[in-house]
Amino acid sequence: MKNAYVVAERELKSFFISPLAYVVIALFLAMSGLLFGLIVQQSREASLRGLFSNVSVLFLFIVPAITMRLLAEEQRSGTIEVLLTHPVQEWEIVLGKYLASLGLLLAILVLTLVFPAFLYAWGNPDTGPIVSGYVGVFLQAAAFMAVGLWASSMTQNQIIAAVVTFGLLLILWLSDSLGQVVGGTVGAILSYLSVLNHFSDFPRGVINLKDVVFYLSIVAGGLVLSTLMIQARRLR
Repeated sequence: MKNAYVVAERELKSFFISPLAYVVIALFLAMSGLLFGLIVQQSREASLRGLFSNVSVLFLFIVPAITMRLLAEEQRSGTIEVLLTHPVQEWEIVLGKYLASLGLLLAILVLTLVFPAFLYAWGNPDTGPIVSGYVGVFLQAAAFMAVGLWASSMTQNQIIAAVVTFGLLLILWLSDSLGQVVGGTVGAILSYLSVLNHFSDFPRGVINLKDVVFYLSIVAGGLVLSTLMIQARRLR
């Protein structure tokens, strides 16, 4: 586990050495700030429910930019082989990379706390839905990160990793609509895989265990699949 933290620290530093992290953070804050202003102006409510329901779509574009280089760049440059010659397990590399992406995610979400601060300064918002909404946004984004990490483990090309990540996330995003079109057992399965269905209760102040388990299952699946991809590379 110590090796995973070392990898995470190294990766997190590399995020903030390059301009990528700052560009991603700036874009996310600008777009979410615009949404916040428009939604509050139209609804006239001291609530983040509208923002939470819309801001997660931003992660469809932000997450691929964050995760595309995590393992793809290591494979392209050959540094993954260097890592594997050290006494470090494949799962530690994957977990370390994932923890680094979560660190960047937390930094982004902390900066968005300015939005509820405005609400408390000018109104009397309900704290419960704000807290649960942030929990939901974090879990959904964490699941997206795991999917992106898996996509990054499958290729040496960052652009391909980003496109595959966006495609997979878009499928999860639209799966409820696809399920309604398909119908039957397959349609029910597709609807269950919808990230929208499992997110809708969080902005309303409700945290359901089944939704938490759903997102954590995606995280676990993404980490396992990424580890298997790295193990397969070691065996080549």
